Amino acid sequence: MSFEEVCSLAARRGFFWNAYEIYGGVRGFLTWGPLGTILKRKISNLWREMFVYKHGFVEIDSPAIAPYIVFKASGHVDHFKDSMVSCLSCDRKYKADQLLEEYGIKGAEGLSLDELARLIEEEDVRCPECGGKLGKPTYFTTMFKTVIGPYSKNEGFFRPETAQGMFTEFKRVYTIAREMFPIGIAQVGRGFRNEISPRQGPIRLREFDMMELELFYDPKNPTCPYLSEVEDLKINLLPAEEIRKGEEKALRIAVKEALERKYIYSEWLAYFMALAQIFISKLGIPVDRQRFREKLPEERAHYARQTFDQEVLLSRWGWIEVSGHADRTDYDLSSHMRESREDLTVKRRLAKPIIVEKKLVKPNVKEIKRSFKDASNVLRELSKRSVDEILKELEEKGYIEVLNHKLDSKFFEVEVKKEKKIFESFVPYVAEPSFGLDRVCYSTLEYALRKKDERLILSLPPYIAPIEAAVFPIVAKQEFIEIASAIRDALINEGYKVIFETKESIGKRYARVDEIGVPVAFTVDGKTLEDKTVTARDRDSWRQFRIKMERCADFVKLLIKTGSFDEALRKL
Repeated sequence: MSFEEVCSLAARRGFFWNAYEIYGGVRGFLTWGPLGTILKRKISNLWREMFVYKHGFVEIDSPAIAPYIVFKASGHVDHFKDSMVSCLSCDRKYKADQLLEEYGIKGAEGLSLDELARLIEEEDVRCPECGGKLGKPTYFTTMFKTVIGPYSKNEGFFRPETAQGMFTEFKRVYTIAREMFPIGIAQVGRGFRNEISPRQGPIRLREFDMMELELFYDPKNPTCPYLSEVEDLKINLLPAEEIRKGEEKALRIAVKEALERKYIYSEWLAYFMALAQIFISKLGIPVDRQRFREKLPEERAHYARQTFDQEVLLSRWGWIEVSGHADRTDYDLSSHMRESREDLTVKRRLAKPIIVEKKLVKPNVKEIKRSFKDASNVLRELSKRSVDEILKELEEKGYIEVLNHKLDSKFFEVEVKKEKKIFESFVPYVAEPSFGLDRVCYSTLEYALRKKDERLILSLPPYIAPIEAAVFPIVAKQEFIEIASAIRDALINEGYKVIFETKESIGKRYARVDEIGVPVAFTVDGKTLEDKTVTARDRDSWRQFRIKMERCADFVKLLIKTGSFDEALRKL
């Protein structure tokens, strides 16, 4: 179905619509309605089951705002920016590489400002709104800036990804989890990006939900214990070397072969990519409408050694990313270690103990007090320095500068000790699957919406349908309403969400619940009074079957478990 048809249904039936409509709306912001919020929750819970709970990983919920230092350390302050171009006539602003892509010019992502300017000039790219000439591209920081508290110097940012929360809290979570390793830390929450020109509805938002997992593992033992479960699964892969050749068609390749051919570097990354294909397929999006496109070096984020975008094919926008799979190595933890001076390493047991020499350094307090009037301040500053820092400066410079004093080796006592070493420290590597929940939800809706005899049907898989069942008395007579009400109450008591309606014809009621994806409608009719059976109507085929009215809850349970109306009937 088309983008316009999906958005029309979504707004009319309460899935999503443009936020702040009474003020004309603001691009890049959506309101998810009563049905949309349930759909998002069910999809995120399915993701948790597949990516978090299955593996015994943990989930946290960190703040959406972080101080400046966090994003300075992570590299976002210096690297998280987009190329922007302005119309010289109407002053509209656009993301330069995205605008070029819309003009059919591929490969613009990652180009320098000069390269973008040359392409805009050569291809005579104009303002989509007024046709005016475009100015020279500039950079625009896409993080929302804020001030924390009343002090203007206390700068912060709304997070563009939830990932940094997992990195800054790694040490505590690792300790709480009794040093389980490898360890996966997940987070489902809001991200914020100050997009230059979000003109793609739910595809490009300024505020959105993310489902992210950071898997921390030992680079010397990078094997994934779950790989055997998916190694024969075939995925649609578009590696960088094929893209460089101008190839657009993805390779159909088994996960194991993709690793053997070094298309994918990390076993963990390959495993999560396979799991992502299964996850998106469970939402009703066929495998032949999915692919994994490797980002070229100039397209990759600053923190990644390798990245694959999982893309799905959409009616209006073509191939659109729904998840990113990044090999982040030790970039993030190492960066935060340098900036915070906190130890974020993990210990591994050595195969054989070794004897190592360890240097211990302590200030020569007597000498410092004899030499400096502000000795107490000097000692306080020295206490902030690590042993490694002091030794490094002494070896490289021959002295350490503290409060404008130069302290050479006479101000320190260095002792060498031999000790048996059983463990060694290392900085974990990270494999990251990251999903945009809003994009996933929209894609799910587009693939679920179809027409049958000019009527719209939202064929969502039963386990993510916002409303699990409908119960209708065939006509608004008291004897039918009483039985239907009892069935409704029984279903609600089992935890299901139920639509109960008595107004309008039964055909109109069926049509309405078909449009919002209710997988089954139970109807109380004349035969119910005779034999205590009701009709169970299949949303997708419109077929009807009679089942005992006391089995309605059992049927819904089977329908959700199997995902198939026919299978649920067979097992009832």
